This record gives sequence, C-alpha cells and structure tokens, in this order.
Amino acid sequence: MSAHKFNIGQSVHYIGGGAGNVYKIVQTLPPEDGVLQYRIKSAYEPHQRLVKEHELYPDFNQTPEAP
Repeated sequence: MSAHKFNIGQSVHYIGGGAGNVYKIVQTLPPEDGVLQYRIKSAYEPHQRLVKEHELYPDFNQTPEAP
C-alpha cells in the first residue's frame, strides 16, 4: 500500500474547489477502492470535505514552519 502524499496541516489546492482556495489537510484516511483519502478544510467554509488524493495538488506558496 502507498503512503499518503500529503501530511496533516499541509496546505493544498482542491481541484473541485474555487479558484485560489487553499485547504489544509485535517486528517489522513484509509484508502477506498485502493485510492487514498483526506479530510480537508478551507478557512472560508464552515465544513470539511472528504476528497481523494488525485483531487489535490500542493500549495507551492506555503512557507515552511520554523523548527
């Protein structure tokens, strides 16, 4: 089984979300039909979304956290 590509707390973009919306990974979930899943949350929405890994791509503007 593959490991999750994204980590909890990481900023990502969701293909199904609005343009420019950045989401945070809230939870990594087990695969469904062999596809890894995540719970994500936007600061602009009151709810979380359940998405599959192939629907996400990294936010390259994210600044690394200080050690």
